[in-house]
Amino acid sequence: QVQLVESGGGLVQAGGSLRLSCAASGRTFSSYTMGWFRQAPGKEREFVAFISRSGESTYYADSVKGRFAISRDNAKNTVALQMNSLKPEDTAIYYCAAAFGPTISRYDYRYWGQGTQVTVSS
Repeated sequence: QVQLVESGGGLVQAGGSLRLSCAASGRTFSSYTMGWFRQAPGKEREFVAFISRSGESTYYADSVKGRFAISRDNAKNTVALQMNSLKPEDTAIYYCAAAFGPTISRYDYRYWGQGTQVTVSS
């Protein structure tokens, strides 16, 4: 069982930056691939990025590649998403999630946080 709690969301102007954090409970954090997803109003939840259990491998959606960076600290049971050059279309609720292997499918993620709102104004 893993419990996830996101933080760091807020309101930012286009071109600005935000750093999201996700704190995980449990002693098996390093056993999970960690991912970030987002869901805008009226849209389906979409993949943003994932990081492998060791942190050596990462993968990004094309829409955020080059602007967002995912990282993790297994000693502190945390995963972060650094978001730069934000655009209004990045506005969404952002969720962190845990899966047993590297995947971009939300259906493969077993544990989810409650989400944190990110709003980018134009």
